[in-house]
Amino acid sequence: MSDYDYDLIVIGAGSGGTRTARISASYGAKTLVVEGDRAGGTCVLRGCVPKKLLVYASQFSEQVSDAEGFCWQVDGFKSNWNKLIKKKNKELDRLHEIYVNLIKNSGCDLISGWGKIEDPNLVSITKENGKIINFSAKKIMIAVGGEASFPEFEGNQYMINSDKALDLNQLPKSIAIYGSGYIAVEFAGIFNGFGVDTHLIFRADKVLRGFDNDIRDQLMSSMKEKGITIHNEVTISKINKNNDNYNINLSNGNILNLDLVMGATGRNPKISGLGLKDIDLNLGSRGEVLVNNYAQTNINSIYAIGDVTDKVTLTPVAINEGHAFADREFGNKERFISYDNIPSAVFSQPSIAVVGLSKEEAVKKGYQVIEFKSEFRAMKNTISGNPERTLMKLIVDDNSQKVIGAHMIGPDSAEIIQGIAIAIKAGALKSDFDATIGIHPSAAEEFVTMRS
Repeated sequence: MSDYDYDLIVIGAGSGGTRTARISASYGAKTLVVEGDRAGGTCVLRGCVPKKLLVYASQFSEQVSDAEGFCWQVDGFKSNWNKLIKKKNKELDRLHEIYVNLIKNSGCDLISGWGKIEDPNLVSITKENGKIINFSAKKIMIAVGGEASFPEFEGNQYMINSDKALDLNQLPKSIAIYGSGYIAVEFAGIFNGFGVDTHLIFRADKVLRGFDNDIRDQLMSSMKEKGITIHNEVTISKINKNNDNYNINLSNGNILNLDLVMGATGRNPKISGLGLKDIDLNLGSRGEVLVNNYAQTNINSIYAIGDVTDKVTLTPVAINEGHAFADREFGNKERFISYDNIPSAVFSQPSIAVVGLSKEEAVKKGYQVIEFKSEFRAMKNTISGNPERTLMKLIVDDNSQKVIGAHMIGPDSAEIIQGIAIAIKAGALKSDFDATIGIHPSAAEEFVTMRS
């Protein structure tokens, strides 16, 4: 008989925690999942999924404009935001139930409550009614994700975060979004698509730090063409609340008077309440849980995956980290994931997707780089009158002729780059791209026809 109540306790029932628990249980590990909110986690309930649904919804205004360019007559076109939010929430309820069933049907126990690690093998769970129960485990997995973080300034409490922005009962007439990362630009596209007077405010010169510079420039130009007002190289110094709107004081002396302010200035690991400092678990400067290649902390029985480690904050990464952990610890498989050439997307409007290195990153790493580039106006836009342009890039190592990066801004970029990512992960040469026959007419064919 085991000395512990469970072989594994997983704190957090998001995508990473759920995969960890399910695969561990499939190997026979007695597993408990602890979740203080709802099973499904940030991506499913407060991030990727609801945001993408609103992105889809916001794009119809531009699609109607395109339809008119193709000689469709569209009358009486308007949105019902409140009804949309209800439909979105109904879908999230459905997905939450799927996650509950996935956990339970895999043989795991699921307890609703907030977990705290009391010692290397003991977790206390505070339930909604205040009752505290304790369970021991041979291994503990921390998979709690991250949470929004705001800079300190007077009136910052008036900003809403992305969670609240996804659940507004009614649309504002105007909004300021503070930030330049993927959350900021995605929500700017959403609100702008619904006709909201949208202002994007950020300290940097360009949006999306770390992305290819030409892609960044293209996105900013496109956002301006769509009517988004960009205030770059400034910060918010103060926010005052009036009766029904906000005065937003910028560092350049300008003052904006708008209905709503959203903060999208970053996310931090969600470690409060876990008791990690009390057990001397090593944390980084931003509160991230420090782990080795085995996802193991400085306390041998405690592990962590996903955004709480602040390594690569993408849902598929957390899922694969959790799966690899279960394989190693309970499946007798020495499996690790690779953090090289991880594809990612930004569902801005137009959308962006990338895999591998940018030219700037490649040069810093010492590569002799050849950059191939194609910029064009999509065939659809030539008749619709839409000025939006597509930009694609391939980054090639001149010595090996391997394609080490692919970048795209334009419609369906995520769908296209996902396939390109397989080729780059497999080590494809530029000649392999050149030898591949394109699908015509399509935007994707540009990736196999670039010659200069």
